[in-house]
Amino acid sequence: MSESYTPTPADKFTFGLWTVGNIGRDPFGEPVRAALSPVQIVHLLAEVGAWGVNFHDNDLVPIDATPAERDRIVRDFKAALAETGLVVPMATTNLFTDPAFKDGAFTSNDPRVRAYALQKTMRAIDLGVELGASTYVFWGGREGTETDATKNPVDSVKRFREAINFLTEYVRDQGYNLRFALEPKPNEPRGDIYFATVGAMLGFIATLDHPEMVGVNPEMAHEQMAGLNFVHAVAQAWEAGKLFHIDLNDQVYSRYDQDLRFGSHNIKTAFFLVKLLEDVGYDGSRHFDAHAYRTEDVEGVKDFARGCMRTYLILKEKAQRFNADAEIQGLLAEAQAGGEEVAAYQGAYTAERAAALKAATFDRAALGRKGYAYERLDQLTMELLLGVR
Repeated sequence: MSESYTPTPADKFTFGLWTVGNIGRDPFGEPVRAALSPVQIVHLLAEVGAWGVNFHDNDLVPIDATPAERDRIVRDFKAALAETGLVVPMATTNLFTDPAFKDGAFTSNDPRVRAYALQKTMRAIDLGVELGASTYVFWGGREGTETDATKNPVDSVKRFREAINFLTEYVRDQGYNLRFALEPKPNEPRGDIYFATVGAMLGFIATLDHPEMVGVNPEMAHEQMAGLNFVHAVAQAWEAGKLFHIDLNDQVYSRYDQDLRFGSHNIKTAFFLVKLLEDVGYDGSRHFDAHAYRTEDVEGVKDFARGCMRTYLILKEKAQRFNADAEIQGLLAEAQAGGEEVAAYQGAYTAERAAALKAATFDRAALGRKGYAYERLDQLTMELLLGVR
C-alpha cells in the first residue's frame, strides 16, 4: 500500500466499538465471529492506524454490570487507551436494544420509560466525559411508530424536545465541555422514525432552549436509504454551523441499513463528500459507522477498517487533483461567468437595488441557448476517479 494513504492522527479517523466489534449476526443468521472485548478492540484499532474509538454506554459496560464490574471495565479500558494512544472523541447511549425501549425512549408512551431513558443517558454522559468525549450523539432508533394509531406525533416532538432540553441543562449544571449531535434516520428498526432527515433535525434544533449546544451527526447510509443526496445534507448542516460529527459508510439506495465499507458502492458520492469536508475545512472526527462483511474473520475486519481509511485518503488526494486541474476549473469558471453586468443588482436588498433590477432588460433567449458543458465536466470527474486523468 502507498505510504501516502497511510492514516495518521491528523486524519482523525475513528470507529465505534460496535463497528469493528460486530460479530456478524443478522436477522437470518447466527454470529460468525467471536466477540472481542473493548480492550481487544482498542488494540485492533491501534494496529490498523485509527486515531480514536467511540462507544455506546453498553458497548463498554454491560447494562446489568455491578458497580464493581463497571469500575474494573472502565479501568482496563483507560489502560488500553493510555497504552495505545487512542482517544475517545464521542460517546452515545444505547436506547434501542433493551426490551424496555421497544416503544421508544424519550418518546415512549410510558412515562416510566421516559424517566429511565433520561437516567440512563445522564449516567452514560458521565461515563463519556470521564473518558474524554467532547461530542455526545443521540440516535433515536426506537423513537417512532409502526402505526400512527399508537402515538400523537405532536406529543412525541414535545417529549423529545423536553428530553434534550433536560439533558442540555444537566450538562451545563455539571460544567461539562460537551456538545450534542442528533442523528436522523428515516426507518429501521421502527417502521417510521421521528426526525427522519438532516433537515428535520435542523428545524427541530432551532426550537430548543440551548440550540447553540446542539448540532447534527449525519450518517451517509441513513440519508441514502431514503434516496436523498447526502452531500447536500452535509453541506446544509455545515452552512448552518451544525456539523458537529459525521458517520461515514456506504449504502445501496432504498435498501435496509447496510453500513457498508466507506466508498465501496457509491464512489462518486463518496468523492464529493470527501471533497466537501476537505474544501470547507471540517476539523471534526471522520467516524466510520460501518461493518465488515459477514464473510470475514478478524483479519478481514482489519482489512475492512484499513479500507475505510485508505479510501478516504485516496479520495482526498483525488479532490486535491480536481481542485488543481486546469480544464476542470476552467469549465467551472466558465459556467459562472457573465455576472459583471448584473453585479449591481446582487447582494442584500435595498429599495434602490430592487427598483433597478425590476427595470433591467435580460436576453431570455440567449440565456436559454447557453450550454454549461456539464457533460464534459462530469466525464472529466469520472476519468479522474477512474485513474486515467
